[in-house]
Amino acid sequence: MIVTRFAPSPTGRLHLGHAFSAALGHQRARCSGGKFLLRIEDLDQTRSHPEFVDGIVEDLRWLGLDWDDPLLVQSQRASAYEQALERLREGGLVYPCFCTRSDIAAALEAPHGVATHYPGNCRGLPDDPNRRASTPHSWRLDAAKALAAAGLPSWTEADGLRFTSAREDFDDVILARKDAPAAYHLACVVDDAASGVTLVTRAADLRSSTPIQRLLQTLLGLDEPTYLHHPLVAHSDGRRLAKRDRAPTLAAMRESGVDGPALARELAAAKLPLGFTFIGD
Repeated sequence: MIVTRFAPSPTGRLHLGHAFSAALGHQRARCSGGKFLLRIEDLDQTRSHPEFVDGIVEDLRWLGLDWDDPLLVQSQRASAYEQALERLREGGLVYPCFCTRSDIAAALEAPHGVATHYPGNCRGLPDDPNRRASTPHSWRLDAAKALAAAGLPSWTEADGLRFTSAREDFDDVILARKDAPAAYHLACVVDDAASGVTLVTRAADLRSSTPIQRLLQTLLGLDEPTYLHHPLVAHSDGRRLAKRDRAPTLAAMRESGVDGPALARELAAAKLPLGFTFIGD
C-alpha cells in the first residue's frame, strides 16, 4: 500500500506542472489501495495567502483528485518541528546562526554575489543563551557532525534504483529560520513521517533535496520512504512553468472549458496537452 502526498505552497494558483505531480501521486496511491494526502506548505507567511489555499482545493476538486485524512497545514505544526529541532540540539548537531545574507556574501567573497555554500561563520561559536534570547537567529545543521554520526545516506527511487549521497551534497543548511519555526527540509521530513508517507512524489528539480532529507530522517530515527522524482512540465520551447512567470493556471484552463478529470487521467498517463513538454527526466 502506497501513501503519498501533494504538498504545494499557497503562493499562487496551481499550473499544469502541479497538476501532473498531483495526478501521478494520486494514481500511484489509488492503484495500490493506499492514501493520497494533501499538505499545505505555508511556513513562508510573507508569501502565503489563504485565497491560494482555497484555490488549491478548488483546482484538485476540478481535476477529480480526492484526498484522504484531514488537510495538514504546516503553520499549525510548530510544536512538532520544535521537538525535532530539540532532539538535534541535544545531540549537538545544530548551532544558532546570526548571519545576514550580506554577512555570508562578504565571508565568501563570492563572484557576482553568488554564494553557493555557507562559510561557517557561526559554526563553533561558544553558546551564548543571552545572545540567543536577544538576537534573531536561525538554526543550522552541522553537516560534518551529522555525517559523522549517521554516515552518507542513500535512498531508493520508485524504479528500484539505489543511490548513495556524496559529501559535496551537504551544506550547513538552515533547519529553522529567524521568522519561522522550521525551514523546508526539517518540516518536510517531520510531516512525511507523521503522515506515514511511503512514496515521496515530486519534481526532478527537488532531487538535490533528497540527501539532506535522508540524513535528517536517519538522525531523527524516521522511516525511509521511496522517492519518485518525475520530469518537470515545460512550455514546448523548453521554458519551465513558474508562478512568477505567469504560467497558464489550472483556473484559466477550467474557465476555457477543459475537462478536469479527463486532463488528470491524461497527465497520470504522462500525456501532456499541445504546447507542453517534459524536461529533466
